[in-house]
Formats: sequence, structure tokens, C-alpha cells
Amino acid sequence: MTGHVHGGGPEPRASRRVRLLLAALVVPALLATVLGAWWLWPDRDSLPVLRTTAPGTSFERVLVTSVDPAPDAPPETQVVGELADGSSTPVLVPPEYVPEVEPGDTLTVLYLAEAVGEGSPYVFVDFVRDAPVGLLAGVFAVLVLVVARWRGLAALAGLVVSFAGIAWFTLPALLEGRPAVPVALVTASALMFVLLYLAHGVTARTTTALLGTFGGLAATALLAGWASGAAHLTGLVDENALDLRQYAPDVSLSGVLLCGIVVAGLGVLNDVTITQASAVWELRASAPHASRRELYARGMRIGRDHIASTVYTVAFAYVGAALPLVLLVSLSDRALLGTLTSGEIAEEVVRTLVGSMGLVLAIPLTTVVAALVVGGPGRATRDEPDGDAPELPAPDVPGPEVLAPEAVSARGRAGDPGDRPGRDAAAGTP
Repeated sequence: MTGHVHGGGPEPRASRRVRLLLAALVVPALLATVLGAWWLWPDRDSLPVLRTTAPGTSFERVLVTSVDPAPDAPPETQVVGELADGSSTPVLVPPEYVPEVEPGDTLTVLYLAEAVGEGSPYVFVDFVRDAPVGLLAGVFAVLVLVVARWRGLAALAGLVVSFAGIAWFTLPALLEGRPAVPVALVTASALMFVLLYLAHGVTARTTTALLGTFGGLAATALLAGWASGAAHLTGLVDENALDLRQYAPDVSLSGVLLCGIVVAGLGVLNDVTITQASAVWELRASAPHASRRELYARGMRIGRDHIASTVYTVAFAYVGAALPLVLLVSLSDRALLGTLTSGEIAEEVVRTLVGSMGLVLAIPLTTVVAALVVGGPGRATRDEPDGDAPELPAPDVPGPEVLAPEAVSARGRAGDPGDRPGRDAAAGTP
């Protein structure tokens, strides 16, 4: 992958010393990730299986043909749908969902064989959302490909690989009761190797962002481990946690919470580190004679703006996702501090604070590594880590014109108007 700069000259390559230094830092991390995955790899055959259907039951789809919203109508006659074989049947829908159901909707229903002859055997489970969700996913993929092109395709491929890795390693390892912090760090490290190098190429700039990401991940894991213990976060805050404990007794709910805090910050952490590394590279390209200290100072000015925007981005993301809970809290007569430090809200507050602290620490770390790797004054590191780094050409800046002796003589003989002001001034001529 060929890199480029915006400084007007050819972009030099990373020096051999830089390549060796980066390899000495990244290769051990890669080996530790591989060994950690081998040590923590779960035995999928021993995992508990949650049976969603019992004998005599099955999930089916029903196309709604009519809805009777009359409040006095029996529940089994309010919604009528058409089965796959074309037959019509009433569907038992909870009263709170009836206003949301319209003709033409497709519902997922549970067929209860034992209820045949005792009203409708079809019970509402959920809406079928395949079409709108699939459409959104398709539009998203097309937009990414149109705007980002091949790099967007690589990012989408990395996203698929990441979710596959979480499904095949992280979730089974947690269900089997593996230690949460090692599982979280191995997962995060493996995902960052795949996502960064696949989307941005195997370059010195990408490796710099990867090192900054590792620093942020380590800080996040340490802070999350301390905060979850000090704040007595148990993970027992909703029905899903209780159900998980019932069906998978080996799972540590506090460990699941800890792993979730680390994994939740990966996306934003990846964004800030790659952006910060790219900013330092562009600063070097625009100011090839700036010192490393000056590069760091300029990069941190960009980083501080990034920190300010990222902090409230993370907070707003939580408020938007948990808006029903926030509305419920706003109705409480408890003191604000007591509300923020209780139950589910305390977990999300800790998640937001710990994730934000990891991001804040990753930015100066990435900036200082980038300032060291990108090269000293007059040098810059190319995206491809091979070869030695030649000098960048000096920027075009106004300055005195230096002429060869022949040009000076010719200009004097031709009476170049550009020289007259100097000669007239020397002669005292106004």
C-alpha cells in the first residue's frame, strides 16, 4: 500500500532502525496474543445449550391480515394473521403490543401444541425485522464502499472477522468461566491486529496507532479491574444477568462486566489512535524541519480537541442508548448522587468513565510514539516500512534569489528592471 504526504515531495521510507524497533515491540505482543488465545481457547462441546423451544412447540411466522383494536374484543380475536400454508389464524398478542401491530406486519409467533382447542395456539413473540435491518446494512455497506473504496472494503472485512472472533472465542470463553481480564485483553489485542492492519495496511503509521491502542487497553483493563472491585459492581442488575447465571452457572457476572468495559471502548480507542498517528505524519509532511518536541506539541493541540469531542461523544452514546432508564431515573425522588451510584446506572457510569480515561491516556502515548517514529527534522517515515529514509526537500518559502555569475552579468548587461531600484538607491537617485 503506497503512502503519500501532502508536503509536495516524495515520501521517504522508514529507516531500518525504526522497523526493527517497531518489530521488537509488536512481535512480542502478537506472540502473547496467540499464546493467550491457545491457553484460553474454550471447549465448545462442554458449553451449556439454552433450549428456546420445548417438545410440541416451534417458532413460525405470521403475516398480519387484520387488527381489531376494540378494547372489549378478546385478545385472541384482535390480531389475525396468515400462516405459511395460507391458512388464517388468530394470534395472542399482549395488549400493550396491539397498538403497534398493523396489517402487513410479519410477526414471529410461538406455536403451542398443547393449546390447540383452547383458544389460539399461536402466541406473539416479536416483530420480524429482516427487511429494514437488512436494508440499512446494505445501504451502510454501499456508502462505505463508495466513499472509502478499497479501504472501506477492508474495514468491512475486518468487521466481519471481528464479530466472528468474538462469537468463536470471547463468548464461549466467558461461558466456560475463563478469567475475564485475560479474555478481554486477548480479544482486544487480536481484534486490533486484524482491524488496524487490514483497514490501514502494514505500515509504520499503523503500528504506531497499534502501540497507542495497546497502552489505552492496558490502562482501561487496570482501571476497570480496580473500579469494579472498589465500587462492588456485581453485574446482577437486570433479568438477563439472572437468566445467564441460571443457564450458565460457571459464568462470572462481574467478569462479564469487566470484559464488556474493555471491549466497549475498542471502536473509539481505535479511532483516536489512528487519527492521532495520521495527524503527526501530516504535521511532519507539512513541516519537515520541525523538531520532535514541536511535533509532539502540535499533535497534542489536535489531540486535546479530539479528547474534548470524544468524552461527550461517549457520554451521549450512553444517554441515547439508555434513554428509557434515564427517563425513569428523572422521575425518582432520590438524590442525584444516590441515583448515579446505584445498580445499573453505576455500572454504566463506571463503564463510561473508565473507557474515557483509557482514551485520554492513549492520545498522548500515541502522539509521543508517533513523534519518535516519524523521524527527526528533515526526515519523515513513509507508510511502507522498508528501506532508508532520505532527506525530504525543503518547503517552498520566499527568500533571496541566488543567481549564477553568468546570470548576474547577463542581467546587468540587459539592464534588468528588477535591479534598477537597488542601483538607483546606491547612486542617490530618487
